[in-house]
Amino acid sequence: MNVKKRYGKNAVLIWKDRRRYLGLPLSFTRFYLIKNGDDWFKAFVDVGLFNTVIDEVNLYRMYDIALKQTFWDKIFGTGTVIIFTSDETLPKLVLKSIKNPFKVRDMFSKLIEEQRKLHGVRVAEFQTK
Repeated sequence: MNVKKRYGKNAVLIWKDRRRYLGLPLSFTRFYLIKNGDDWFKAFVDVGLFNTVIDEVNLYRMYDIALKQTFWDKIFGTGTVIIFTSDETLPKLVLKSIKNPFKVRDMFSKLIEEQRKLHGVRVAEFQTK
């Protein structure tokens, strides 16, 4: 994918991966994390070969991260990172069966905190009894 052509001359690809089967990238589901200069960080999910659907979400809209790893994921070194967002069209960003899920989770967590501070976004958490 030509990131500069698709997202502008200042766009930089930070991370990319594909959904994996038995540890092999044999899927048409692709995940990207792109930075456009100092303007924004966005996560993209690109699904399909002939007909593609691309979903995107700004990092500052993300508020919680979970990691799921099955027995087979552990054997093949993969896992699923689930990111909860305040985006209406993509409330749950699921990075399914990706390589190095712990590193990806930590990278996203760090970048999300930075972007939230930069944009002045806070999440109000409510407790109920």
